Amino acid sequence: MTSTLQAARTQARVPKETLLTPRFYTTDFEAIGKMGLGDREADFRALLEEFRADYNRHHFVRGEEFNQDWESRLDPEARRLFVEFLERSCTAEFSGFLLYKELSRRLKKTNPILAECFALMSRDEARHAGFLNRAMGDFNMAFDLGFLTKHKSYTYFAPRFIFYATYLSEKIGYWRYILIYRHLEAHPENRIYPIFNFFKNWCQDENRHGDFFALMLLSQPRLLKGWVAELWCRFFLLSVFATMYLNDVGERPDFYRLIGLDPHTYDMEVIYKTNREAAKVFPVVLDVENPEFVRRLQKCVANNAKLREIARGSGPFKGLRKLPLYLNNAYQFLRLFLLKPRKAGFYLWEQPEPRFEEAAVSA
Repeated sequence: MTSTLQAARTQARVPKETLLTPRFYTTDFEAIGKMGLGDREADFRALLEEFRADYNRHHFVRGEEFNQDWESRLDPEARRLFVEFLERSCTAEFSGFLLYKELSRRLKKTNPILAECFALMSRDEARHAGFLNRAMGDFNMAFDLGFLTKHKSYTYFAPRFIFYATYLSEKIGYWRYILIYRHLEAHPENRIYPIFNFFKNWCQDENRHGDFFALMLLSQPRLLKGWVAELWCRFFLLSVFATMYLNDVGERPDFYRLIGLDPHTYDMEVIYKTNREAAKVFPVVLDVENPEFVRRLQKCVANNAKLREIARGSGPFKGLRKLPLYLNNAYQFLRLFLLKPRKAGFYLWEQPEPRFEEAAVSA
């Protein structure tokens, strides 16, 4: 198939928006512009030099391995699962690009160091989104990114919430990419498409971005001290972990099985490693090794399966039949939030990493 024919057949797509889909964010740019760098200016300057070095400037180059008819290489179900993965990943990366680009533009006069950091991070995110969108083109699908910019709804987050959430999303992105890469390096027979070969270097961008937001938090001590800060740290850890688990284990487990991963084991390893990483910055983290943590997440997965069954079925009073399941999900999240947290120092000493066994989640 020639590239011209492929481009002609490519369908522009707009991602469907649900409670669990990646979102686009806006914030109080003026408030961020007034933030100083605290006692971390030297650290910011050192990280800025890393961004300027642009270690991955020659990384995202499509080689000969992409020049195949991928439409016929994958069966229809595998194609659907993989394109869905590309769509979600592209939306998340493009969301980061838009936020960082706007921050760089707004901070240029008030905080030039932060402005340049955001500009260079937006460069990275644009590369990621573009690379993913070109991959979607191999399956005759692509996002109209310009349309997305103008027409997708934006969610307002206060600066402190942007810092908590983005720090965690960048770090969890690092662990997601590197664990998939390591798995497929050991099991190349499950590498269904060449994009996975890029994940090792790719995830280093995510890691550096996470380090930047760690500095943002550490440079503003009020965001990490006191009981209010501890509550917010726990809330965002739970939100990010639960969203990932409900998506991967509840909504899209077949994609991970397609590449030879057990979705539960994979997610719990990502959660554990991200939680441990967060303990370097947050004053408290979640007790993710507590069996109750997994049990309650699995209960939410089972509830969501029943909600989908009701939505697909016929009969009256669908809203009423869904209500107890929504209430039970809220109860599970409350109990998860109230689990006794672990102080950051818990992870300061060496300890064996827990083993997360495969788990069947019944509906």
